[in-house]
Amino acid sequence: MEAAREKRINGGQPSGITPVVVAAHELKSPLALIRQLLLDLDSTPADHRERQRLIDQMVQVSEKALRLTSDITKAETAQQALFELSPVNPLTVCEDVVTELERLYSLHNCSLKIGRQRHIPSVVANRDLLRRILLNFADNALHYADLDGVVELQAHLIRERQTVRLSVRDYGPHLPIGQWRSMLRSLGEQQPVHARPQSSGLGLYISHQFASAMNGRIGATRHRDGASFFVELPISRQLSLL
Repeated sequence: MEAAREKRINGGQPSGITPVVVAAHELKSPLALIRQLLLDLDSTPADHRERQRLIDQMVQVSEKALRLTSDITKAETAQQALFELSPVNPLTVCEDVVTELERLYSLHNCSLKIGRQRHIPSVVANRDLLRRILLNFADNALHYADLDGVVELQAHLIRERQTVRLSVRDYGPHLPIGQWRSMLRSLGEQQPVHARPQSSGLGLYISHQFASAMNGRIGATRHRDGASFFVELPISRQLSLL
């Protein structure tokens, strides 16, 4: 059987680290990348395909940075604001995420797919917040795809079929237990996930805030070949219209 180690994330803000400092750290990388792409574009000969590739990459990096800034704003009010909760079909949200990130994944020669699912009931959620959580997970997983470049969105019924777990599963390098424990200590805090340098610690903190606003929780599972980041939400007893 596959060895796995699971951790639910309770969240929290580490002392001495302000949201402004963390946000600046998280936005530094995409801004630096856009600058480098602009320099590459300026020095690229008149090769239409290469110039178009650089332009496409800048658009995708910009959109990712804009998603992050939008999430920061919404997360700061997540605990005070009353987000409307309703029955939501989680698989249609997964489909939206795949469509939204299709271009970004293709630029990295990767693919985001929905794993084979049995019937998954609707969940009580805010559709926009759930979409943002899965986008955050999938953004992080992109950097840890295997040689085939595949990342999977998975859905499972757990806890006597009362809860739906939506996971983003990558098949990247196996993390030694020491690095995994280090990563778990970072989850839910506004700081980088040190064992996975490309992962957004702020993105995971934001996901925790969004999940809490929906009476849900997020967590992570360590596999022999990669990791899964998941959100758990209660099933709905009503008919979903979405």
